[in-house]
Amino acid sequence: GVSHKTPEKVVRTLVEAYTSGSESKAKKCYGVSKADDNLQQEMDATINYYKAFAADKTEITQCGQIYQNGKITYMYVIYDLVLKNGQSYPCISTYLVKVQDKKYYLYSPSDISDKISKQAAADYQKFMTTKTYTDYTKAYEVFLKKNPGYEDKIASKLNG
Repeated sequence: GVSHKTPEKVVRTLVEAYTSGSESKAKKCYGVSKADDNLQQEMDATINYYKAFAADKTEITQCGQIYQNGKITYMYVIYDLVLKNGQSYPCISTYLVKVQDKKYYLYSPSDISDKISKQAAADYQKFMTTKTYTDYTKAYEVFLKKNPGYEDKIASKLNG
């Protein structure tokens, strides 16, 4: 199931849905039974991206707020894709979450106004200066040093 009790729970569930390839669970996180074209494209692309890694599992290490303003919460989630060789590929994702009928749902791409988008971009820039973000980038750089050419390998899988 999908918990809509907190922004953290819905974001964690979405990452798990995407990394396990569960489109139906992802739709529930957005609060839709049928995705519009923009959301469907985003879901398809995200699920295909994770499939390219062929990870054994996903380990969420951190999930928190970048900002909260009224009914909008901007969330980050940091997680590792645990690969077949035992290494962890560090990932970070951000999502906008809204409150609707006392439940939390993700914003679908078509629901994000220019104003919300500009606010999120400004707040993400501030977030990039935090220890949380710099720790993530260090872990990512360490992975790339140990695995030169890994990103090209994933890109070639995605581009067929």
